[in-house]
Amino acid sequence: MRITVLIENETRDPALACEHGLSLAVEYRGRIWLLDAGSSGAFAQNAQALGIALPRVEYAVLSHGHYDHGGGFAEFFARNGRAPVYAMRAAAEEYCSGDGAARHSIGIPEWVLPAFAGRFVWLDGPLEPAAGVTLLPHTTPGLSAAGAARKLYRGGGESAEPDDFRHELTVVFDTAEGLVVLNSCSHAGLPVILREVSNRFPGRPIRAFAGGLHMRGSRDGRETCLFTPGEVRQLADCVLRYDVREIYTGHCTGHAGYAALEPLLGGRLRPMRTGDRILLAD
Repeated sequence: MRITVLIENETRDPALACEHGLSLAVEYRGRIWLLDAGSSGAFAQNAQALGIALPRVEYAVLSHGHYDHGGGFAEFFARNGRAPVYAMRAAAEEYCSGDGAARHSIGIPEWVLPAFAGRFVWLDGPLEPAAGVTLLPHTTPGLSAAGAARKLYRGGGESAEPDDFRHELTVVFDTAEGLVVLNSCSHAGLPVILREVSNRFPGRPIRAFAGGLHMRGSRDGRETCLFTPGEVRQLADCVLRYDVREIYTGHCTGHAGYAALEPLLGGRLRPMRTGDRILLAD
């Protein structure tokens, strides 16, 4: 299988666009999957430059209900008239981030969902839409504590509640060498995700992970790591315990988060940038 990073926060190639967002094209067993569409239509321009034919995409997935992953789907629909977009039903709800006056909306742009409602397949549980591919929502209770800690909320105004990430999907591809796990932001935490995947597929090794780790924060205009040293160690220990051979990460991981993980994971940790291609046996 081949994963092509269609858009990410950064790029090594100045000819490609980048933005705060994520979109991955996955070529798996003769089919093309799209995971997310970034904040805008820029991912589609990059797809053309990278040789990914969006009209040939057969399946698409919206990983969760945030603008930087769903904002570009209007452009995708303009170029692809057939692929269903699988998403958790809760992804259509309102989401916001921050506290007090700093709280702001981060949900899917209002022009996407109503205008293209017929293209979405709303899920209430796990699904295997094609052989070897599983869409896995969270099953771990009490995740709203993580939402409160990260200042992420469901709803708006005074009715907002800490997000329990019921709108988030993990995408699992089964390969000859083990499972390849994709989760665009890992809001619930990578240890939660790996445990849920392992419970769903007992005895199957987890070959690789690709996605953001939601470690990036800011303070006084400078990028920081949201995780405490203990949380960083817990994440790294989990990767080693499950023997995940490769962790491809970027987007919401941030430079400070990546730097904190690198000494603990060494060569297992790989940066993920716009235009990168990840090759794995399927």
